[in-house]
Amino acid sequence: MITVVVASRQHEDRLDCLTPIHASLTRQSVSWEAVNALDGASPDRLPIPLAEDPRVRTLALPRPVGAACARNLALNQAHTRCTNRADNDDEFTDDAMSVRLDALESTGVGWSAGWGEDQHSDGPTTLWRCPTPPGRHKAGDVWTYWKSPTDPIPIGPTTIPARTDLVRAAPMGGLVQGEDYGAALGVTCLAPGIPLPVPVYKNRKWDGQMTARDGYDQPEAAAREHAWAYGRSLRAVLRHGQDLVHG
Repeated sequence: MITVVVASRQHEDRLDCLTPIHASLTRQSVSWEAVNALDGASPDRLPIPLAEDPRVRTLALPRPVGAACARNLALNQAHTRCTNRADNDDEFTDDAMSVRLDALESTGVGWSAGWGEDQHSDGPTTLWRCPTPPGRHKAGDVWTYWKSPTDPIPIGPTTIPARTDLVRAAPMGGLVQGEDYGAALGVTCLAPGIPLPVPVYKNRKWDGQMTARDGYDQPEAAAREHAWAYGRSLRAVLRHGQDLVHG
């Protein structure tokens, strides 16, 4: 029913990250497959549970190309109706797939979403409610809840399963970070969708995550500005096209 696309460089401090996200997929009540894009890394270092699971396909890229490109290339191996991108240190809640896919299929929208939980290293979790309110939204409405690039992003990219054709139509840009912001805005501008008021994934907060690394903050402002402007422009172009069709 759904393909989960993950990219990883198999850094030493992240070798154990893929096991928890795989374990969270095995607890889902719907059928799934996963494509693990190894960004210039050897498949020999894959954790055994992934290497032995026939539902997990490995795309071994010969050299590092970056997470955005790796995920885009992994889409070539997605053959299901819906696709969900994820980071290699995320985990899905046990009913994440079923609740979002049920909403997507029953309402006829192109995408669905949910809330996130920040999993802190000392144990507790913090619920993250996206600024876009629950309920059905027209194509392009999600961007309106991102008032400025410095505000919280309007929706969590990892929380979005979408029709695979929409995901292909809204590929990740060539940014070194924040590429998932633009991809999320692309999907939500192209089709109506429905965010749900339930947590669907856990974002592990730890020293090895990308957002905690030295130098992360330096290009973040530019990445957010790019994604924000992209969403604004895409929304405007699509609406102008509709006006031309109906004018």
